[in-house]
Amino acid sequence: MPNPKGNPQNFENQPSRDLTENVTFRATKEMKEEIQKQDNPAQFCRDAVQEKLDRNKAK
Repeated sequence: MPNPKGNPQNFENQPSRDLTENVTFRATKEMKEEIQKQDNPAQFCRDAVQEKLDRNKAK
């Protein structure tokens, strides 16, 4: 039976970084619906957060 949480090596993260932490946040219903429409909602959220963190670091 496959792991329902997935395997970190199957995600587009750096090989040396395991996906071990969870983050929870509130969003509007519309935001949630748009996120769920994505091919890979979890990776979409990780990419969006990382993009914002990179932009903030560049300031």
